[in-house]
Amino acid sequence: MRILFDYRPALRRRTGVGEYVHETARALVASASAGETLTLFSSSWKDRLAHDVVPGAATVDARVPVRALHLAWHRLEWPPVEWLAGSHDVVQAAHPLLVPSRRAARLVTVYDLDFLDAPDRTHAEIRRDYPALAADHARRADQVITISTHTAEAIETRLGVPRSHISICRPGAPHWPRRVAEPVVDGCILFLGTLEPRKNLSVLLDAYSALLEARPDAPPLVLAGHIPAAAESLVRRTRERPLAGHVELPGYVSDEGKAALFRRALVLVLPSHTEGFGLTAVEAMAVGVPVIAANRGALVETVGDAGQLVSTDDPAALTDALSTLLSDAPRRDRMREAGWAHASQFTWARTAAGVREAWHLALEHRARQCG
Repeated sequence: MRILFDYRPALRRRTGVGEYVHETARALVASASAGETLTLFSSSWKDRLAHDVVPGAATVDARVPVRALHLAWHRLEWPPVEWLAGSHDVVQAAHPLLVPSRRAARLVTVYDLDFLDAPDRTHAEIRRDYPALAADHARRADQVITISTHTAEAIETRLGVPRSHISICRPGAPHWPRRVAEPVVDGCILFLGTLEPRKNLSVLLDAYSALLEARPDAPPLVLAGHIPAAAESLVRRTRERPLAGHVELPGYVSDEGKAALFRRALVLVLPSHTEGFGLTAVEAMAVGVPVIAANRGALVETVGDAGQLVSTDDPAALTDALSTLLSDAPRRDRMREAGWAHASQFTWARTAAGVREAWHLALEHRARQCG
């Protein structure tokens, strides 16, 4: 079986989707059976795909501007991917829109439906194409991959995809050492992710401002992640009173930098309006960092009883949750133990097994359609 795997979200600085794509590819190679070949596909005018980015996988590095290719693929469904990457049995897109192919079984990947709920929080081709095309592409796909039960239910009810055509392939936890003790110095409250509107960071800043008023010695807040131009007002606010001097903005961090931040963190806060899964919550729990997260989207199933869920429409509730947790070391210890146990159910090997099953279902569907 020859599989073409869309690697483009992982080509540059990997965020949650890029991490999912990269780690899934690694796990697929590690568990590949005889006769199965995985080829990673990328297209960019300036960024090159290293041939050994995932050892054991082949690569196709098309020197084609990604925006031009998206426009042609999304709106014209042309050219067929065979022109760029040769013939394959399965073509898996890393986003909700189909990759054009003449013969292959085709899969799409849907992480969440925020592009329908709040298109103003999106940009570029996501705003232009996803709301108009995603439902049609998902229904025409031979199989749809998603990352949580919450998103699977939304795909079924809102995009009109039969449940039998949806495969839930949850992300895995990292193989980082467990942290058995809290930092003696330099502890922090941590947020990790792109500083974008979907992450609801204005509410976090409201809550942290109130925390500083009640506890001037509160640990610093670290907002770690890519800072887009649209976050300018948010960044400016962190430099004004009462937040000035209390908020760190390291920008995008590497895997090593991420691990170092988790070693510092007393708590991870994930106040998002919505998440398709919430990978950083699982990463935190796997290390041993307590999690406070929004009680919405897939975070409810991802965090479960191992973390604390709060309504992040209410900054006072988030302030209270932070203050209580920071004051209660035994509770943080209990949450650390619960987090370890909860995170152990998420493995990249299981992700790969689910994706591989989705390929076979796609091939079966394609055969019936062509039969």
